[in-house]
Amino acid sequence: MQSKTIRRATAAALLAGLAGAAQAHTGHGTHSLMEGLVHPFGLDHLLAMVAVGVWSVSALPQGKAWQGPATFLLALVISAALGAAGVTVPYLEHAISLSVVLFGLMLIVAQRAMPVVLGLGLIAAASSLHGLAHGAETPETGFAGYAAGFMLTTAVLHISGVGVGLAIQRWLAERRGAVLGGLGAAVGAAGLYLFGQLVA
Repeated sequence: MQSKTIRRATAAALLAGLAGAAQAHTGHGTHSLMEGLVHPFGLDHLLAMVAVGVWSVSALPQGKAWQGPATFLLALVISAALGAAGVTVPYLEHAISLSVVLFGLMLIVAQRAMPVVLGLGLIAAASSLHGLAHGAETPETGFAGYAAGFMLTTAVLHISGVGVGLAIQRWLAERRGAVLGGLGAAVGAAGLYLFGQLVA
């Protein structure tokens, strides 16, 4: 049941991204779309988005794993629009690297009870930081195609994380806590490394 729900939600996210991509005009629109597709592959963004997928499968109630990626995507596009309009926060890149640490910690405690509202709230807050960064780098060719691109890539990265989470549940169920803990520790360490590079 949970797998079917996740597949439907992620398919819907992909279709939404593809629809946005299809609306991008040739020329400038295509250029901005490609920039958007590539942008989330920075290590900080990539780790955060995959971690959200893993956490959602591992921590949210059965049948509700779609809520993590959906929350991230919604907060991402809203904050990206604000970022494109010039809204920012101090030490944004530092905060983004610390959001990776946060997601690592969330993976470590994924099997412990956490209120759904709290988990989704943390995801929305972290996603807003990533969105502001995306928006701040909007190309002159326009926001629409660029946003379609990074939303599509983000959805794919979430799906990857969901796949990892499902694989852990299916094949590593007896060691699930240790695997999630190790994965969370690795993500958190990567976030600390990224933060250290910024303050060095």
